[in-house]
Parts: sequence; structure tokens; C-alpha cells
Amino acid sequence: MKVLLSWLREFVDVRESADEIARVMSLRGFAVEGIERVDPLASALREKFDDDAVIDFEVTGNRPDCMSVAGMAREIATAFQLPLNTGSAGPAALEPQSPPEPALQQIKIILENPDLCPYYAGGIVDVTVAPSPEWMQARLKAGGVRPISNIVDVTNYVLLELGQPMHAFDAAKLEKNEIRVRTARDRERLKTLDGQDRALTSDMLVIADGARPVGIAGVMGGADSEVTDSTRSIVLESAYFNPLSVRRTSRTLGLKTEASTRFERGTDRMLPGVALQRACDLLEQIGAGTRRSSVVAGSATGVPSRVITLRRQRVAALLGITVPDPDISSILVSLGFDVAAATDGWSVTVPPRRVDVAREVDLIEEIARHNGFDRIPGRFPALLKPPAEMDPRITRTRQLRTILTGAGFSEANTFGFIARSAAAPFADEDALVAIANPLSENFGVLRPSVLPGLVGAVAYNRHREQRDVRLFEIGARFTRSGGEGRAIAAVWAGATGGDHWGGGTRPVDFFDIRGLAERIVVAMGFVQYHIEPGGPAWFVAGRAATLMIKGMPFGYLGLLSPAIGEQHGLSAADAVYALELDFNRLEDFASYLRTAVQPLPRFPSVARDISILIDEALPAAEVRQTISEAAPALLARVREFDRYQGKGVPEGKISLSLRLTFRSVDRTLTDAEINAAMDAVLAALKAKHSAVQR
Repeated sequence: MKVLLSWLREFVDVRESADEIARVMSLRGFAVEGIERVDPLASALREKFDDDAVIDFEVTGNRPDCMSVAGMAREIATAFQLPLNTGSAGPAALEPQSPPEPALQQIKIILENPDLCPYYAGGIVDVTVAPSPEWMQARLKAGGVRPISNIVDVTNYVLLELGQPMHAFDAAKLEKNEIRVRTARDRERLKTLDGQDRALTSDMLVIADGARPVGIAGVMGGADSEVTDSTRSIVLESAYFNPLSVRRTSRTLGLKTEASTRFERGTDRMLPGVALQRACDLLEQIGAGTRRSSVVAGSATGVPSRVITLRRQRVAALLGITVPDPDISSILVSLGFDVAAATDGWSVTVPPRRVDVAREVDLIEEIARHNGFDRIPGRFPALLKPPAEMDPRITRTRQLRTILTGAGFSEANTFGFIARSAAAPFADEDALVAIANPLSENFGVLRPSVLPGLVGAVAYNRHREQRDVRLFEIGARFTRSGGEGRAIAAVWAGATGGDHWGGGTRPVDFFDIRGLAERIVVAMGFVQYHIEPGGPAWFVAGRAATLMIKGMPFGYLGLLSPAIGEQHGLSAADAVYALELDFNRLEDFASYLRTAVQPLPRFPSVARDISILIDEALPAAEVRQTISEAAPALLARVREFDRYQGKGVPEGKISLSLRLTFRSVDRTLTDAEINAAMDAVLAALKAKHSAVQR
């Protein structure tokens, strides 16, 4: 929000410089994006201050009351403990005044949807369209608004000054001399002021005359009722529109305006009448028109005031300091709250413009801001009871993050909204959860998998000369049938390690991503698991696998399809290995596991190697399983250390070498025990897999 200092000083008599105002307000929660100096002698402002400047405040989305000069003036008046000018003299008139005298001709206003527009004020003004005065144009330019004509400039002036969006219709172009606030009819269309012909839907609120729509409520007016040089009388619109309705309409049409930005955040219900009078006063002041009549439909007081009980002890408990009672009352009253004494505190009535204040803690935030964040001590409050036991899922997630970062992976946080085209390879069209009002096509659906965002992150890094990328994410994924669930996903592209003087590097392969998957499941306490060949269509056939636990799939891993990488901007040669595991299912099963702590072995282990000829297509996991089933409980570990296929090995066969490690917890093993175990293993391999010992 750009605020002209000289304009601000008409609301509050603050004499400090722009730099000092910026410094103080930054301590009150308002970031200052910049200060632009204005030379009043070289401009058309003709102000009496020599240090004029434009202060650009960053106003957060929950503070629409500060998106105006008057709103920021109220905050500055509180910060500097100054009175706010609310008198009727000058442009700082903020209080309702007596309505203008009714004249002979009025316009009829009908509210067909009072839930979407409970208050609509309209004024008829006879006008002469011309350029606005230089001082007004200069103020508009300082606020970032382009001057157009005296009529339009007045509506924009009131928008910047009071925060109330307004619109002017050419009265002669309104059919039947009436305005209807209603939802659009079937197949209605409207050409808006930006020249676009827009299709309207039945959930969009429009401003219509007796025959057709003439504006989209809270968003933009129609071209057919636009004020032109030939306009002789106008109907000024000043209304309150339902924020949800304006936001939905704005997003559906992809149309963002200064008006919709304010309406969708919530404007002051009491302000339309004040703004209408201010606009009429300005039109007469600059000689642009003479008011003829004003008409009001609906009520600005239909919603009961919010009354919040503020407890003295709660303020001290949250802030860690005791704020004097007079200071609390002074701050809240200066901000426009009605404060009355109550038992152990105050009863505070919230003004309608403060849509962000709904709870006691919101009032305490206001006290903290204007009492000064720097006065809050930097110490922990005293603990009155021990903290609750941490959810084991939190501990497990932290443990996995530690393991994955220790493996050289960086954690990523990607968007839960992705483009439909990016989601298509990971789920059927019927399974996708579409967003009703997406910000853009790139955020059209909820992600059915965590992998699309990670692949996009790989492409982002590759385009910036980062060849070796290792990323993981623990996040939500969504489908219509499965609802929301959590997954742990990782992507690995490039080399397995950095360059080293002792030797070169090698590119990542399937067994690297498999090792990562095994590290995850072992960290969660699983011992009985196995990897089966094959996976979903988004992996390359023959280079994909499924993680199985107790006969059920828990996730997939392998080489991602090059088509998915190309969709995100990677080349066909960029190999991206990935895994995605069902974190919810892993946690459900892990909750039944009990990790037993075992002492370090006291007795030595014995290792024996065997080499066998087996079928090329036989998975090594089946060989390990056969060995584990046949060997006695003395078997501690089975590991493959060599695989050979070539000269001396029959076609269709491979030579697989394995190392079996035996150990006892209570004695040193004898050769006889080891030989018996090896004989049993070889017999089982021969019987089940027709293995031949080499």
C-alpha cells in the first residue's frame, strides 16, 4: 500500500520524517518495501510540507482495513499516540453524515441476493466529464493509479483514501432506471471494461439494470454502461459484497482488480455510505458534478457486533510481561475498538472493518504490536507442568529425515497443487482430485504422487548446472478413492558421489535407489521384507521393483520413465531413479514392531563362501530366502559378493557367489556345526533351484 506522507498528515498530525515513520511502523508489524521522495515544488501537490514522500507499506492479506490512507493513518496515530482527525472538515471525514437532500428523480435499487450483497448505496450525480485537477492526478499517481477522467479519478481517490471500492455507471445507459443486484442467468455474457467478452455462471453476483448485466459485482464494470465524454449523469455505486462470492468469481474469471483485492479480503460494512458522501463531496469540490439524489438498499447494521472478553491475566501469560491497564485501553481505543471494563479485564467490541479480529488472542496481538515487540523479554516462560509425550510418528519422521540427510539427500517441500498434465502419468483421470478455483493451470489438481514436484526440482537444478541431485520429501498425496495420505519419496540423478582424487565416479543405478529403500524400512524397524521385480507404468520396465512386506505392496522404486522427465524439461538421456513408499502404511505396521536392544556379540563369527550356478532369471532374493529357511538359527547374514556370466558358464546360467556368516550368542561354533549348516543350505538350493555348486 503506497501512502503519500502529505495525504497521511491530513488524517493524523504526525511530524516525523518518512524514515522515522517507516522505522516505527516496522516495529508494529508492517514491512516497508521502499520510500520514494517527492519534491512538492516540482509536483502538482502544492502541499505545505517540504519533506513529502511516498511510503510503500507491505500490508498482509488479513489486514484489508490498512489498504487505504485512512487505515494506515489509524495505525500511525496509535503508534505515535496521536489523535486521529475524524472531523468533517477536509478529506478526513470518516464518520457518517446526514444524507443529501432527496431530489425529484431517484433510481430504484433491488437486492435479489441480500446474503451476497446486504448493503448497496447508490447516488445520482449530474456531471461534466473532463480531466481531474492536477493535485488529484498527482495523488493518484503517487498511489500507483493512472488518472483517466474526473469521474473515474474520484472513485479511485476514495478507494485509496478510505479503502472503499466504487464504480460509476452512465445513468442514461441503464434500462428502466433501476439497478438489480442478482446472480447471473443462464448463458448471460458481459463485455467488461477491459474489452473482454466473459461468460457468466449462475453463482456469480452481477449488477444488472432492468434488462441485462452491467457489471460483475466487486470485480469490474461493464463496457456498455461505461462513463464517456458524452455522459451527463452517473449512478455512483458504493456497496458491501460477500468476500467469498467475490473471491470465487474473480478466480473463475481469472480477473484480479483493485476492487476484488479489497472485497475478497473483507471491507467495512459501515463504509459504503460514508464513501458515497465523500465521492459526491469531491465531485462538487472539483466542479465535476452536482448530486441529485441518493438511494440505499439493505442495511449496514444487519450483522451483530463481535464482543470479545479480554482477560488481564491472559495478556500477561501470553506476552510474558504486565502491560498497564491504561495502556491496554489506550491502544485498543486508538485502533477503533470500543472498550468497557469487565470482571478481570475488559469487554471489547470489534469494529466491522477489523475482519481479522475474532478471538481474544487477536486482541492480545494488537496490544503486543503497539506496546512494542522489543519490550517482550527474550526468555522462556516458566513451565507449570511437564510437556505431553511426543507422538511416536513425529519421532519416526525426524529419524527418517536424519537418515536421509545423512545419506546425502536434501529435503524438498514442493507444492501440493500441480498441473493436470503432470499428474496424469501417476493416476487415472477419474482418480484425480480437481481444484474448483485453481490459481492457474499449473495448480489444477491435487497431486496423486509426491514425485512430480521432485522431478520438477531435479529439472530446476539441472538447468542451473547442478548435475548431481539427491532430494527427498515426506508429504501428502491425494486420490478420490484413497483420500489424503502421506508418502515418502526420493529422487536421485547424476553420480553416486563427488569427484575424488583416488578415482572417478559412477552414475547412480537401480541398486543405489534400492539400497536407499532398504535403509528406510530397516530404520522403521522392519526385518522381514523383500523386493519383487516390476512396478507401475511410470517406471521403466525391467528397471522397477515393488517393496513387499507380509505379502502386501508398500511402495515402488526404479528408473523413472524418460517421458516424465521430458515433460518437466529434462532430456531423454537424464536418468532419474526414484522411490515412493506409502508412509501411512509403513507407520501403521511399524507401530506394532518392538525394537529389541541386543548386546554386542561376545563370540567370533564364522564366514563361509559358496559359488553356485543358477538360472539367469532367478531373483537373488529367492536364493537368500531359500538359504535363510534351510540354515539353522546360527545364520546371522547372507550377502552376494560376485555375479559372473560369460566364459565357462553355460548360456542362460549365472555364477552367483554368496558369503554366509554364522554366529552363536553363547559359544564358539565348531567346524562340524558349520559344515552341517552348509550341507543343509546346498541341499535346499539344489532341490528348489537346481543349483550346482562350483
